[in-house]
Amino acid sequence: MSEIVYNRIALLRAERGLTRRQLADALGVHYQTVGYLERGEYSPSLHLALRIAAHFEVPVEVVFSITPFPRIGDRPA
Repeated sequence: MSEIVYNRIALLRAERGLTRRQLADALGVHYQTVGYLERGEYSPSLHLALRIAAHFEVPVEVVFSITPFPRIGDRPA
């Protein structure tokens, strides 16, 4: 079973015009942590995942998933 946690952090961050450093400062983490999260090189703790979702004011499942998110523009037939 895969331990990969997929996320939409980069998409949400870009939509809001935030840099990695700005998001990191808001979350109280190092800016490199945001990069690791966005690239899937690091899975967040539950606490950090909930803080990220709260920062973007969306449910945690909008930000994180254990299955890949559909690509933008992909629609079911």
